[in-house]
Amino acid sequence: MAFEKFKENVLDTEVNIHAYIKSNEDYFKLKIFKVLMLGVTYITKVIVIGALACIMLLILSFAVAFRLAQILDDTFYGFLIVGLFYLLVIMVVYFLRDKFNGPLLRRFSNYYFTKDDAK
Repeated sequence: MAFEKFKENVLDTEVNIHAYIKSNEDYFKLKIFKVLMLGVTYITKVIVIGALACIMLLILSFAVAFRLAQILDDTFYGFLIVGLFYLLVIMVVYFLRDKFNGPLLRRFSNYYFTKDDAK
């Protein structure tokens, strides 16, 4: 009789272990899906806003270049000044590129390592 009881307990334990493993697997799948979707939606927003900002910047750059061309009476110099301005901006961003790593790592680690098990 004791052996039968022990056998039932072992079988119940095995079933419980399999259910626990399955629920943990499902939880991790959901967690990974959440993190991936946060990343995908963030990247999509950045691409859309970035594309619109680039179009706006292009149009404003042409406006400034043409205005400088009117002031200087030479189209070449107007566009040259705008181009050199962008070259200066690119150089500043290039030299400060390492300063971006810390804030980006902190922001994305908050998404990945948040503890919201209660939800």
